[in-house]
Amino acid sequence: MSSVISAKNMSIEFPIYENSHRSFKKTLINLSTGGRIGKDAGKYPFVRALDNLNFEFNEGERVGLVGHNGSGKTTLLRVLAGVYAPVKGSLLSRGRIASLLDVSTGLDPDATGFENIYLRGIMDGLKPSIIKSKVDEIAEFTELGEYLNLPVRIYSSGMMLRLAFAISTSVDADIIIMDEWLSVGDEAFKNKAKKRLESLINKASLLVVATHDPKLINNVCTRKIHMEHGSILSDVAVEKIESVEAEND
Repeated sequence: MSSVISAKNMSIEFPIYENSHRSFKKTLINLSTGGRIGKDAGKYPFVRALDNLNFEFNEGERVGLVGHNGSGKTTLLRVLAGVYAPVKGSLLSRGRIASLLDVSTGLDPDATGFENIYLRGIMDGLKPSIIKSKVDEIAEFTELGEYLNLPVRIYSSGMMLRLAFAISTSVDADIIIMDEWLSVGDEAFKNKAKKRLESLINKASLLVVATHDPKLINNVCTRKIHMEHGSILSDVAVEKIESVEAEND
């Protein structure tokens, strides 16, 4: 079956149960999330981070989400990745999803690099036999050598990112969810990581990425969705954007 993500009248709300200094907190929340403040039936204030969204992403599409910080892009990606569940409306997804939102999430600092490969694989829903078949390839890609036998807590931030990136991009997936384009390590490793990421995306049937980079939208995406305050302002084909820009030139 073809991969698809479909939302109908979907909303995400975050309740605020601590009401002291409410006006100050409302200001902070508005600034940080771009959401809208309301009250639920129990009179608790809440932030509506996504407001009544309707869309369908189909196989073959490369969808780029744009908008200022707090527009709802990352919240939407987390919903698509299964981190949050809609409080209203519905969300349907079909196909195996790989989330590249925060690749270092889930690493156990007290476990070794090799142990973390298994732990992350299990978190991603992989069977131990599948993880075992990927260990050597992941280890080789990291270029960490004997450090993989040591606890991750002694790693530098760059070493940890190498390990996390190698694990996260080793999973074959139908749908890729990304928050900005991943770039890790020195120049030599960045080039290798770029090729690996491009290969993963090319094999996937559907990509959804949030970005502030217009070049990424034009080079990679087939569709551009502009978000503001948790709502979709526009949803257009990238080809149409390019043709309009060409006419203006």
